[in-house]
Amino acid sequence: MSNQLLLKKLPKFHGRKGPLLLIILDGVGIGKQDASDGVFMARTPCLDRLMKSPLYTTLKAHGKAVGMPSDGDMGNSEVGHNTLGAGRVFEQGAALVSKAIENGNIFRTPLWKDLVARVKPAGRPDGLPSGTFHLIGLLSDGNVHAHTEHLYALLRQCAKDGVKRARIHALTDGRDVHEKSALQYIEKTEQVLSELKKQYGVDYRIASGGGRMITTMDRYNADWTIVKRGWDAHVLGEARMFASAAEAVTTYYREDPKITDQYLDSFVIAQNGKPVGTIEDGDAVVLFNFRGDRAIELSLAFEQKEGFDKFDRRRVPDVLFAGMMEYDGDLHIPKRYLVEPPQIERAVSEYMCANGVTAFAISETQKYGHVTYFWNGNKSGYVDKELETYCEIPSDKIRFDKTPRMKACEITEKTAELLRGGRYRFGRINFPNGDMVGHTGVEEAIIASVEAVDECTDKLIKVVNELGGITVVIADHGNADEMFTLKDGKKIVSTAHSLNPVPCAIVDAGYKGEYRMADLSARGLPAARLPAGQGQAGLSNIAATLLNLLGFEKPHDYDPSLIEFV
Repeated sequence: MSNQLLLKKLPKFHGRKGPLLLIILDGVGIGKQDASDGVFMARTPCLDRLMKSPLYTTLKAHGKAVGMPSDGDMGNSEVGHNTLGAGRVFEQGAALVSKAIENGNIFRTPLWKDLVARVKPAGRPDGLPSGTFHLIGLLSDGNVHAHTEHLYALLRQCAKDGVKRARIHALTDGRDVHEKSALQYIEKTEQVLSELKKQYGVDYRIASGGGRMITTMDRYNADWTIVKRGWDAHVLGEARMFASAAEAVTTYYREDPKITDQYLDSFVIAQNGKPVGTIEDGDAVVLFNFRGDRAIELSLAFEQKEGFDKFDRRRVPDVLFAGMMEYDGDLHIPKRYLVEPPQIERAVSEYMCANGVTAFAISETQKYGHVTYFWNGNKSGYVDKELETYCEIPSDKIRFDKTPRMKACEITEKTAELLRGGRYRFGRINFPNGDMVGHTGVEEAIIASVEAVDECTDKLIKVVNELGGITVVIADHGNADEMFTLKDGKKIVSTAHSLNPVPCAIVDAGYKGEYRMADLSARGLPAARLPAGQGQAGLSNIAATLLNLLGFEKPHDYDPSLIEFV
């Protein structure tokens, strides 16, 4: 490790004899405290107690405070854990892509020019006729994994650059946006395609699709059958056939009135019984999602030519494949990408390892990558395997509203075991329940999920207290705190993240008033990070806080700690 990562020790505080544990209550925000607020409606004696503590505050977890383009953009687990681990705010995927499109840099890259040339006759292998430019991604403006305006900008540039044939493989959302909003995105997309056809005479169509939790967008190797369904639909043209994407969605709605967009079966658009847009040799393919976790597996399916054993692809077309961004900086997935990701150096784990802090990270599969890969600045693997232990508990492969406790008990048991083992000075865990169950929109399940993590959090605080340590309890963004909204007196189920602040509490078994919560409004932080009515604290302040609680001064360019010593 570099000497530049060595930290000064605090003169009067050297941490506690016991461990420091960070508990991340994924998706547990501070909502309206009414019937729409699943956190408020749940029985949460532990969280209620923490909120009355003098070592309690709230944090901003969305918008510019986590590197998103505007404060109208919700936070998410990816940017949240990036910010938590980085100790500073970095511009994130959505902002980087929007800027690259706005200034035109994305279209001046050699890769973009190669993609366009690939589908023109002069650039085709073996003298093949004109090929197809395929765009795969989430058809949504939720701005968590993708944005429709990014898709439309790519399509418009394709038309300007003389690409005659393009196909969209549209994954319906219903998770980061309203649960049944697919038709409005399809209608807008069809309008853009119609305008481009009229202006440029191009043949651009939607070719296939499916709900994001059923088709293509698996993550953390949880269920490769999801990717297979996407491959079958997008590449092979094998799925239930319809005349249009709108027909597919309306048919699925009619056949199952309770179904939501994220769970729609895969579909293929066909004309005269033949798919209109299979992916063939010589084509160009862009995965236009900017977020990495649900893009890595499909990227591997396209790029790994030999030794791929996740499912039988049956046919692997010779295409030029590109991601919107690099989804894994260590494994370099994909090999080609259009926009450079944020370069997050000197994450807090690097400082901890350089200063000899032993640490563990635990979650179940759904959020395991967040307490490892995203926490470590979009880097796979250990920072220092001699000092760290990462534990993944396999998630259930069923809808999480059916098992709202998820693996909270297993996470708790493993965490308690590691804490009592005495080897680790620091641990970080993620309880995914508030987010993963929150995305289902099922109120009873959401309330049960929050109660489960409150119960487990209480158990772990007691373990840390027994060991003479410190527990920090936070969330990475809201979700369970907004189960529905009201429009014209009608309840609209909300499955997306919220724009609400999140809780932050410190529980210190040996606390004797050595420090207090700081007034960060006096620290001169950028106004962009100001949470309305909540001071200026955000997720980026956590890393410095953790280092202080371990007895170290923060790095000079980290955002301020939440605590100040007295």
